[in-house]
Amino acid sequence: MLKKRYKAVIFDLDGTLLNTLEDLQASVNYALKRYNMPERSLEEIRCFVGNGIEKLIERAVVENAEDSVRRDVLASFKEHYAIHCNDKTGLYPGISSLLSCLKEQGFQMAIVSNKLQAGVDALYDRYFKEYLSVAIGARCGICKKPAPDTVFEALRILDIPKEQAVYVGDSEVDIATAANAGMQCITVTWGFRTKKEQKVAGADLFVEKPEDIISFLYFR
Repeated sequence: MLKKRYKAVIFDLDGTLLNTLEDLQASVNYALKRYNMPERSLEEIRCFVGNGIEKLIERAVVENAEDSVRRDVLASFKEHYAIHCNDKTGLYPGISSLLSCLKEQGFQMAIVSNKLQAGVDALYDRYFKEYLSVAIGARCGICKKPAPDTVFEALRILDIPKEQAVYVGDSEVDIATAANAGMQCITVTWGFRTKKEQKVAGADLFVEKPEDIISFLYFR
């Protein structure tokens, strides 16, 4: 019988479990258009995401935008995304089967995201509540990734030491978060970053398909 290397798996959300890019683009462009700013391509949005919506909007607005305008654009984005966050968003192929398998095999799981907590809650209720019970997003009083704080909070709730947990993500933010938490990072190649970008960020353990994650959770 194979012996487990880890007891818990901490997942990033956007670009790892869910493809949220088109809905993020639609809400960004809604807000930009409202304030007569040029819209952004899907490729631009791909490069802008990862550090939370404040940084997403900061990168998306025109360079000389005043802070008050930037705040207005952010508010418009939030308003639109709260309604339209599930228009085109969906699980990546194989994620549902992966989560079901991990649950059956007794692994504890959590989601840690830089998305606002309200957005994480909405997506959790639709996609993940049958598989896991911990889903942490950006909120007051706790530092966002790449700080390790939200990861440590998830592990505290799960009552699992970091040595018995692995982190799964797709971006340079995730790679840095795992490093800052002192955890191994499994980097997925189907998300919002190219493998070249991931390597530059320091990734050294890659998976091409969700089911490939399972083999790294056991001693070989």
